[in-house]
Amino acid sequence: MQEFTTQRTADTTDELWLCEHPPVFTLGLAGKPEHLLRDIGVPVVKIDRGGQITYHGPGQIVCYLLLDLKRRGLTVKGLVNRMEQAIIDLLAEYGIAAEQLAGAPGVYVGNAKIGALGLKVKNGCCYHGLALNIAMDLTPFAAINPCGYAGMAITQLSAFNPDANMKKVSAKLVAQLREKL
Repeated sequence: MQEFTTQRTADTTDELWLCEHPPVFTLGLAGKPEHLLRDIGVPVVKIDRGGQITYHGPGQIVCYLLLDLKRRGLTVKGLVNRMEQAIIDLLAEYGIAAEQLAGAPGVYVGNAKIGALGLKVKNGCCYHGLALNIAMDLTPFAAINPCGYAGMAITQLSAFNPDANMKKVSAKLVAQLREKL
């Protein structure tokens, strides 16, 4: 992502990268090591996105947004709102009422976080992106203060729709992001 962003020109096409990570904690630029509550054998990787600590693992869609914000006429706040709305609208397709919470980036079902965001902007272009919990082992979240919030509840799409399929949800997420961006 860093290399792609550094080598971008005015003509570089924007891209969305989807993946599933092996178990890993990522600690953003504002991350405080004390938000890792205990070592459970999951690697901790310091990265250059905003935000605190989060967990990535199998059963979670991670979407990296490599976008020229200037070309799209987007501010960071505008991009964050569109990303959150894409997740909210995707979850609505599954009958799940999700929302944004003031002062707490991400997407929530009730008080439980289901989608997390973390970005880096360099020369008007962004990278990093969002993570959406689909059908994963949520246990590792208990070893951290997710996004720096002690006791934050975490949920996933499969808790509301056990038939959620990674491939279908990924396609719907891309469609929602393309519509919003």
